[in-house]
Amino acid sequence: MSLTVTDLCCARGGLPVLQGVSFALAPGEALILRGPNGVGKTTLLRTLAGLQPPLAGSVEMGEAAYASHADGIKAQLTVAENLAFWAEVHGVDLPADIYETFDLTDLRDRLAGTLSAGQKRRTGLARLGVIGRPVLLLDEPTVSLDRGSVRLFADFLKERYLAQGGIAVIATHIDLGLEAPELDLTPFKAVPSAVGGSDEAFL
Repeated sequence: MSLTVTDLCCARGGLPVLQGVSFALAPGEALILRGPNGVGKTTLLRTLAGLQPPLAGSVEMGEAAYASHADGIKAQLTVAENLAFWAEVHGVDLPADIYETFDLTDLRDRLAGTLSAGQKRRTGLARLGVIGRPVLLLDEPTVSLDRGSVRLFADFLKERYLAQGGIAVIATHIDLGLEAPELDLTPFKAVPSAVGGSDEAFL
């Protein structure tokens, strides 16, 4: 199923942030969101994910997974238990090569709470390879990753996810090496409100 966004107006705290956003992606395609901090990349992704309602416009797509700055892992469980948990929640089998894909083989029996920031991030991203959603909405997915881990994630996106018909919308300042169009959100920024920007850090 494709992803179609039509004349979307997004808000944060009831105040318009973006207006008139439109784009369409077919299976196997990705879109890179660009723009300065505060322009509304996170707000757009949260709106696409259904975490907040749009003020106007429409979104048509299949089931999506939203990955934000939080890793979404349980500190008291091992890496293996975390991934098994997500597989069970979504009623899927754990991919046999998921540990190798995200360089987690030697960490599978480690408690997630004892991992480094980069290791936690890789574990959190590995969930995306488990749950099998047709659309990924990714907000700065490479935070805390070193160059090698960024390459692992980029390879996963290109060779595993997009190659199998997945769709990804990604807000990132990193070049992931994807053959994907970029959408600068600056022209879609709504007229500033005189109320002020108390929500600026969350845009």
